[in-house]
Amino acid sequence: MEQANSNQSKATFLPKAEGSISFPLDKTALLVIDPVNDFLSEGGAAYELTKTTLTKHDMIKHLKMAIEGARAKGMPVLFGPMAYTEDDYADEKLQKKSGINRMMFETKMFLAGSWGADFHPDLQPLPDEIVLLPHKTCDVFMSDLPEQLERLGITHLVIAGMAANMCCESTARHAVEDGYDVTMLKDAMGAASIPEYEAAVHLNLPLFSNAVITTEEFLKALEIAAPLQTVDVQEGDTVKGSDNGEIGTVEKVVRAANDAESYILVPRGMIFKTDTYIPLDAVTKRSSNEVFINIPKLVVGEMPWKEAPTQQDRKSKQGPPASEVSNLYRSRTASALSRR
Repeated sequence: MEQANSNQSKATFLPKAEGSISFPLDKTALLVIDPVNDFLSEGGAAYELTKTTLTKHDMIKHLKMAIEGARAKGMPVLFGPMAYTEDDYADEKLQKKSGINRMMFETKMFLAGSWGADFHPDLQPLPDEIVLLPHKTCDVFMSDLPEQLERLGITHLVIAGMAANMCCESTARHAVEDGYDVTMLKDAMGAASIPEYEAAVHLNLPLFSNAVITTEEFLKALEIAAPLQTVDVQEGDTVKGSDNGEIGTVEKVVRAANDAESYILVPRGMIFKTDTYIPLDAVTKRSSNEVFINIPKLVVGEMPWKEAPTQQDRKSKQGPPASEVSNLYRSRTASALSRR
């Protein structure tokens, strides 16, 4: 029998053994993407595009609050800016790489050493904080970010900055693929237009991050993230989806026993016409008296959560052991390069 997992990637979730719904202060970092003048300051190359979302959400104020709140708790703050030199364009032809690269080239965005590439006056890194090497398109993981996160022992990544649908989204996607617990700060991000911002924050980011929350919710979560303090779901908590949509109130917290799995019960109400039995391990974060699950409110009604979950349910959802699968795709298995 062919080993089905012989050529599979090492897909994992880095904090899988932690079992926490808080932000562990020694394993969480705040990543601030492109907090620079070209995006955030009047006269910046992209400011006329971004100013609407910046103003609507008071983005700079919230981003500053998030940075200062993380610092106060001793949480690392990493800054991920961009910078372009003649080498990037004359030698590497990055202006031909993508639409966004062409736009940055034509509008002279993030030119190395320029005022536009410098940090906004209210969002300056401290002398001892990490400023990453520049990313050259949208993904901050294409810098020294992976090495810095590994050095710091980070498993939880909180992302804010610019732009929600571009660098924030690309970086979050990569972080999730690499196994990080990812949280997005919705009012500490901006974009080039309201539709771009709304699509990212309400549709895309909730599906591949664990929660899209406000800066205030983030700061409240940090208050209960003290070492050795147990953070758990409580009866009466408000349940929110990963899109920050309110689902209901926890009526009961049931722990696993015999064949029963752990779950929280959200009774039927104005939104959902039946009781909802949410698996306890779908709860990913707690902020004050709110808990977040990693399913958007928009699709909670589509989940098979109309009855209390059982161990048999879980086993059926897990699928077969890899050692028992000869063909990953039933009639075919994955193609592999021939080995010489």
